[in-house]
Amino acid sequence: MLKVEEQQPVEFSSALIAKCDEISSRYPQGKQKSALLPILHEVQAELGWLSSNAMDKVAAYLKIEPIEVYEVASFYSMYFLQPKGKYVLEVCRTGPCCLVGAEKLMEHMEQTLGVKEGEVTADGLFSWRGVECLAACGYGPVLQIGPEYTFYENLDNQKVDTLIEELRKK
Repeated sequence: MLKVEEQQPVEFSSALIAKCDEISSRYPQGKQKSALLPILHEVQAELGWLSSNAMDKVAAYLKIEPIEVYEVASFYSMYFLQPKGKYVLEVCRTGPCCLVGAEKLMEHMEQTLGVKEGEVTADGLFSWRGVECLAACGYGPVLQIGPEYTFYENLDNQKVDTLIEELRKK
């Protein structure tokens, strides 16, 4: 499993700061907190994930309390609060997909990749996690693979193995 020291200092690039300034300017004076979601997207795009230090820096930038950033970042699944692999495999874990094998698929991915849910493979290529409904209940089990979020349906272990091998070759 890839280990990353979270307490490393965080510096935003001048391009990121300019983008944050542009985003903040869209909102009326005193309402810059409304820029939090798009700014978190930009920070995550630059840094790869949202460490505590990165979220603290966003809070300071927006002049809000750090807990306000943590609440938002921890609520939405599109924000990563720990390092992620180059490819994030997200399996629908809601009822309909579980009825047709999503849980077994996740067990297989854990065995195949050698990491538990949320961890990153030693080569930095993969992480996986269960997510809430991917809105394809009739086609489960369903998987989406980021960063492009390509969607795959009617999966089984063999199809997942093929997808992983194809990603390794890229």
